[in-house]
Amino acid sequence: MKVTEKQNERIANMTFASVYPHYLSKVEKKGRTKDELITVIEWLTGFNEEKLQKLIDDKTTFEFFFKEAKLHPNAGLIKGVICGYRIEEIEFPLTRQVRYLDKLVDELAKGRKMEKILRKVV
Repeated sequence: MKVTEKQNERIANMTFASVYPHYLSKVEKKGRTKDELITVIEWLTGFNEEKLQKLIDDKTTFEFFFKEAKLHPNAGLIKGVICGYRIEEIEFPLTRQVRYLDKLVDELAKGRKMEKILRKVV
């Protein structure tokens, strides 16, 4: 499937605060913790828990969220299919970054080991 400009714009205007509770619920239902979720988000974006909370409180859009983020150098190693889209084929950088986050949350919920989720290269 191919991401359209309209879908990219919709994602850009979506707030992180509207999605974060779903991420948290998803991982907790599968026995993972809020701290693990924050670790994964911090690895990808560079945001610590305090900064994340401020972004949530400010109802920051994904566009601003990822403009402020300092993506991990290994983020490009996040590959695969999420929501029917092959991450590495998504043309729009913002949508690709949001799908990186979705994929990491998915892997956490599925019980994958943290070293693998965080793309630790040996």
